[in-house]
Amino acid sequence: MSNTLVADGQQAREGGADRPVTEVAVGVLLQKDGAFLLTSRPAGKVYEGYWEFPGGKLEAGETVEQALRRELQEELGITIGPVELWKIQMVDYPHALVRLHFCKVRQWKGELQMREAQSFAWQQLPVAVVPVLPGTVPVLAWLADERGFQAATHS
Repeated sequence: MSNTLVADGQQAREGGADRPVTEVAVGVLLQKDGAFLLTSRPAGKVYEGYWEFPGGKLEAGETVEQALRRELQEELGITIGPVELWKIQMVDYPHALVRLHFCKVRQWKGELQMREAQSFAWQQLPVAVVPVLPGTVPVLAWLADERGFQAATHS
């Protein structure tokens, strides 16, 4: 797991070394001007108030695309168009070992509804919202690379 991102490495890992991997579909919603959507983690969830790309866990038998369509409908009230599977990143959080499947989404229908009382912000690089969830940080660097400039890195 050499390219696994370790978040908050000083904290103990729940479930130890043999814990299962949680598969997560993540939507990188992109507007024509390059702005992307970040949402805050709702109250009562781990990393409450941290900013992330929206998405959620795959349910049994779901593909990444099916899970992303369901999660964005449930959380944001939107119906997404084509899904472009983009990158995969393992993140070792204290509470879970997750495999994030990042997907670019350029088309959707419906107005954004924050159904989990979360906040949302359309952002450009560098992002203005803080704190950013550790699993979100590499995505900002990938976007910066694609756009030909250096993103500020935070440790």
